[in-house]
Amino acid sequence: MSRFQAGVPRAAELRDRWRATSLADVWLRPSDWYHPAVDALAEAVEADRSPVAAAQRLGAARAVAGVGMGEALDDVMCLYRTTGCPTDPAALRAVAVGWAESQGAASQASVRDPSTGLPTADYLGERLREAYGEAQRSGTAVAETACLVVLDVALDDLDTWRRTARSATVGRTLDQVFGEGHPMAVLTDGLYAVLTSRTNVTPHLAQTLRRVVEKNAEILGLAGAMRRPTRVWIERLPATHADAVDLLGHLGR
Repeated sequence: MSRFQAGVPRAAELRDRWRATSLADVWLRPSDWYHPAVDALAEAVEADRSPVAAAQRLGAARAVAGVGMGEALDDVMCLYRTTGCPTDPAALRAVAVGWAESQGAASQASVRDPSTGLPTADYLGERLREAYGEAQRSGTAVAETACLVVLDVALDDLDTWRRTARSATVGRTLDQVFGEGHPMAVLTDGLYAVLTSRTNVTPHLAQTLRRVVEKNAEILGLAGAMRRPTRVWIERLPATHADAVDLLGHLGR
């Protein structure tokens, strides 16, 4: 069958439908959606070729442009939804790897961990300082109003790209569950903490977080890179900020 219709490549038609779907559903800024890697990925999918190289290139381009991991992955899901075909896990994994590797090559002088896109433990320590200061001014105890939700997916003996892709996946998951901008951090490889109100800690929180983490890992072909079952627990905050910072350090060892 010809891949041209009225002189227009079918891959270009797919790209245009993909863009329309993405802008309607997930993409935040229309002006920064297009990149040449978009064409390469649309051509690979339309021709039923391996999407891996183009998807990894697109993931790297998204990271350089400041696009978050979640938005980049959701965008590629829109491409497959446009075709009516199941999403290819290899394409999503390649986007994640490209995005994470590009982030890792960026400057390390940042409050964010390059592999996850999440803040560092030092940044979470500063957010804890704010929480303790607000509690002192209001005459309340931080331990009664806030807590840490800790997530452990660590496994030994993983190669670099699997650790990187896993970290990016968990960072995206935590944003999904708690909301982008929520105080959270990567404490060490495979261990994450979220500062949240005790009102958000429902009986089903751990189960929900575990389920979403494991589902995203399966979609990206990373189930074997995650501790199973994923460990999730609640840490009560100590009486002082100094003790809270010590707690972060203890958790990260």
